[in-house]
Amino acid sequence: MIRDAFDLLTSSDSAEAGRAFEEAVHGLATHRPSTGVALQATLRADPDHVAGHALKGFANLILARSELTVPAQDALSQARRALGAKAGGSLDERVLVDALADAVDGSFLRAADRLDAGFAERPQVFLPFKISHALRFMAGDRAGMLAQSKRAAAVVSQDVPAAGFIYGCYAFCLEEAGDYDRAMRMGRAAVRLQPQDSWGLHAVSHVFEMRGEAGEGIDWLEGSRSAWSRCNNFSFHMAWHLALLHLERGDHDRVLALYDDEVRPQPTDDFRDMANAVSLLWRLNRMGVHVGTRWEELAALARTRQNDTTLIFAALHNLAALVAVGDWGAVHTLVSHIETKAMGTGDQAKVAAEVGVPLARMLAGFDAPADRQMLDRMMLNLPKIGGSNAQRDFFVLALASALGRSGDTAGVSRVRHVRGHLKADDRLFRRIQHSAGMGLLA
Repeated sequence: MIRDAFDLLTSSDSAEAGRAFEEAVHGLATHRPSTGVALQATLRADPDHVAGHALKGFANLILARSELTVPAQDALSQARRALGAKAGGSLDERVLVDALADAVDGSFLRAADRLDAGFAERPQVFLPFKISHALRFMAGDRAGMLAQSKRAAAVVSQDVPAAGFIYGCYAFCLEEAGDYDRAMRMGRAAVRLQPQDSWGLHAVSHVFEMRGEAGEGIDWLEGSRSAWSRCNNFSFHMAWHLALLHLERGDHDRVLALYDDEVRPQPTDDFRDMANAVSLLWRLNRMGVHVGTRWEELAALARTRQNDTTLIFAALHNLAALVAVGDWGAVHTLVSHIETKAMGTGDQAKVAAEVGVPLARMLAGFDAPADRQMLDRMMLNLPKIGGSNAQRDFFVLALASALGRSGDTAGVSRVRHVRGHLKADDRLFRRIQHSAGMGLLA
């Protein structure tokens, strides 16, 4: 058995595979585009690298595409076969494989619980920590993310490679819980330990945004551009944060330039990239900014996903793109699929039932009084949809806008009250209130 640089105990006896796998895990931590290449190199050097197959399986699932379920299942089969070839492998490897089986079965939360329990005495082992963090993030488990990252941060030694990355995750969880002062301190500590830690940089940028400190946030992101611009498509997300800060300052030309050059530099249908683009164009539209034909490219990709409800968070962003161009046939199809999803089983079926269906109807303009009466329940359950507070703010704004159009000023006020616990009042929400006839723009 070999313990790698990130403290994972593996059964591979290939030094070449070990080096490649450490590079893959480091790439995962730093959001580098070389991660997939390193993982391929791992499995070439050792086709029975159990953790390599497990990571491949999780990587497919986290992309949240219906067609990647089969590759994830294949990776699980290969990981189980590799365990047999390695006489059962290590305990660490067995936990990873069992957790992958839970995730393939549709329960990200059960998979995360298994990872946390399996490494309860060593919560700082980075790969299971990071996978659990990602799964809980997608499943909207803020409390679980915070508890898990707090445990790891409390025991990790600052002189090991994982320390900065774990601190960055902890900073993000503190921010999501509204503990902005501690999040800022922990995020800065993460970046000091790991200047390449874009997740820590990201956590600090969230704090600036939630506090309404646009100028400070712009300076922070521009000052760290050399780190995050080298990321994979996470760089698009960092540029999205930068664009939101410029939007708050009213610099719409700069926002459009960022959209074209850095938020949407290529027509990818990765759900995270789509979420960046859809939510930014929606905000620009609500600010009265003409965005040209930019919606058409997004809607064409969303149209190919009108039957895909693998992740409700992704489906709702696709829905918004279809609504924006008035493709009502595709809108009806996607709303119908979300309604069908809500009658199924698994984590995402619960999300669809508790928040996805009424939110989809309101986004599409199909809502009935019964849907609007679920406002308080929707706001309470919204974190379950996954993503960050900043990402979910798109849905909050869209709800407020829909309520305003229907003349429900009391509902808009309730949304503003709930939103105010996490985010400072901003230019866009004041505009939505004004459109609803709730007073002049501040």
